[in-house]
Amino acid sequence: MRIVVVGLGVQGYKRRSAAGASCIATIDPINAEASYRDIRDVPLADYDAALVCTPDGAKLSLLRYLLENGKHVLVEKPLGAEDDAALRELQSIAERKRVLCYTAYNHRFEPHFARMREVIASGVLGRIYSVRLFYGNGTARLVRESVWRDKGAGVLPDLGSHLLDTVLYWFGANLGLPRMISARRFENAAYDHVVFALDGDIHIEMEMTLLSWRNHFSADIMAEKGSAHISSLCKWGPASFTLRDRKLPSGRPDEETSVLTMPDPTWALEYAEFCRRCSDPAAHGFGNIGNDLWINGHLRHLTDKVS
Repeated sequence: MRIVVVGLGVQGYKRRSAAGASCIATIDPINAEASYRDIRDVPLADYDAALVCTPDGAKLSLLRYLLENGKHVLVEKPLGAEDDAALRELQSIAERKRVLCYTAYNHRFEPHFARMREVIASGVLGRIYSVRLFYGNGTARLVRESVWRDKGAGVLPDLGSHLLDTVLYWFGANLGLPRMISARRFENAAYDHVVFALDGDIHIEMEMTLLSWRNHFSADIMAEKGSAHISSLCKWGPASFTLRDRKLPSGRPDEETSVLTMPDPTWALEYAEFCRRCSDPAAHGFGNIGNDLWINGHLRHLTDKVS
């Protein structure tokens, strides 16, 4: 499959590396290293799919162009829209043209994320009571100095979309309505520290910040028969997964911990999954717009509470 990368920034370089020799061209209006300045300058006969790594405002029009011309698309998260109609339109085009429209959430390919999903599905934890997720990096100044990133709801769609996709991946969509706990602008014009919850049968609390000077991710699941914990991501490793077995009536639980020290595997794994889905897009619903609709609905609800 012949690939073009649209948007040759931080994410674009990662996607180009994952695509390897399959990448036949790059497109960027500013980066002098790119092969083209505009996607419309690339002959349609030259490529089969595009990896879209542009600022958010450009995504919808780019995706319409690519899908209408029968190209498979991987687009970086978040795929946002002011209403559901714009996303449903993309889904309709993909189905009509029989191509894949796939929004990338590379953390689904973290080994410990996959293991957490398996542990939850196995039932070994029993009834799950609460989940707490933390996602922090120290990019406040970089975001503030960006020409496009320090706008809107800030860290909420950026890191919050990852956290919402994570619980969607682990538990499915029936997780209750979102409730804003705190949204602060400590250093930036847009929100740089947000905490919100999902109030369903499982209490889920999510914290995201641009003010964590050492990048970190953590997940803690408390349940009837024990607990499960993730500390860090492979890119910030070592990353650990701990499973604890509750002792009754009380006492120190038995626990098993596995630690990974390895380069970030998620970009190559997600690219391979994208290619696999492109080989039979109908079998995969022509994409994952349903996930975007769920995530966007929750993000719009939260943004309305603080705007």
